[in-house]
Amino acid sequence: MDDISFEARKGEVLGFLGPNGAGKTTTMKIVTGYLPQTEGKVEVCGIDISLNSMESRARIGYLPEQNPLYKEMYVREYLEFTAGLHQVRNVAKRVDEMVERTGLTSHRHKQIGELSKGYRQRVGLAQAMLHNPEVLILDEPTSGLDPNQIIEIRQLIKDLGKEKTVILSTHILGEVEAVCDRAIIINKGKLVADAPIQELKQQFAGQSIVTAEFAEKVDKKLLESINNVRSVKSLGNNQWQFESDSKHDVRPEVFAFAVSNKLTLLELHKDVFSVEDVFQQLTKQ
Repeated sequence: MDDISFEARKGEVLGFLGPNGAGKTTTMKIVTGYLPQTEGKVEVCGIDISLNSMESRARIGYLPEQNPLYKEMYVREYLEFTAGLHQVRNVAKRVDEMVERTGLTSHRHKQIGELSKGYRQRVGLAQAMLHNPEVLILDEPTSGLDPNQIIEIRQLIKDLGKEKTVILSTHILGEVEAVCDRAIIINKGKLVADAPIQELKQQFAGQSIVTAEFAEKVDKKLLESINNVRSVKSLGNNQWQFESDSKHDVRPEVFAFAVSNKLTLLELHKDVFSVEDVFQQLTKQ
């Protein structure tokens, strides 16, 4: 890691992004106290983790990517065991709350080893929340879930983000747009972006991209003559991408060009930029 500095605030879901090997997992292990930092300072809820590791860990709920569970234990038994480790008061009531909130009610008396990967993930999420931590660190929380389960867990994470500090690491960039308020992107151990989601997408606000597909072959030089078009790129199969500045949506000009040249326009749309576009731009070689 190379001098990474950021703050995760209460009441927001923070997306933590980066390509494989960028340092995401290492950073999260340091924050949770699993790995000691060699330099710098990490505070959790104002507590320096190097000075008071146990107190800082008590404030954190952690769901690692490789979810470690005792597969021979039953779901409710495991959650009661975990609650005891955290010295949770009124264990039975708290376990019931987490079982219901994570959708485990019909599986609470099953052995963890009998569960699908998606339901094991729910068990991991339930144990992370049992002691009502102020900070939740979730590494790939929807891994292995079916589409309906993903929607449910995403909503749960959003609800938790209203009352806690949630750090979410995922490779599913659409999930960041669906759940997160803010995103951090690291690349090769360096922090390359830290901004609210909408601000990240506005990094492309200086340009407008329109894609068109014609039934006929068209000469590139003719397309470059269209008003307000800054550049033209072939996408193959008679598809073309037109770039202009942000003030000009060139779809009317492209349509008029097709009509005047008696061309058949099969498709015409304006591209919408996403977190994925920003991620690729910031982390490409």
